[in-house]
Amino acid sequence: HVQLVESGGGSVQAGGSLRLSCVVSGFTYSSYCMHWFRQAPGKEREWVSQISADGSTWYTDAVKGRFTISKDNAKNTLYLQMNRLKFDDTAIYYCAASRWCSTHPVYWGQGTQVTVS
Repeated sequence: HVQLVESGGGSVQAGGSLRLSCVVSGFTYSSYCMHWFRQAPGKEREWVSQISADGSTWYTDAVKGRFTISKDNAKNTLYLQMNRLKFDDTAIYYCAASRWCSTHPVYWGQGTQVTVS
C-alpha cells in the first residue's frame, strides 16, 4: 500500500538548518510530482515547494533562496533542505504526491514538526 514517511523535523534556533526526508513506497514515485506543504498553528496548510518527474523545481516566495527540494529516485526519497530558518517557518511539514504538478496531491505523509525559536 501507499506510504509516505517524513523524518528530520525537530527544534532549531533561528538561522539554523534542517533537512527533511520523505521515504515513499507503494506507487511509481519517479513519475509523480512531489510536493512539500506546511501548516503552522492556527493557519491553513500552504504549499511550499514541488519537484516534477523530470526534476524541475518551484518554491513559494517565502522560502526562495533558503530551501532546496531534491529527490533520489533510486532511494524513493524526497528531501527538503532548509537553511537560514526563521520563526515563521515553524509548522508541521508534509510531503505529498500528485500525478501531475498542476493537480492536487493524491497521497500524503503524516507530517513532521519543525520548530524554530
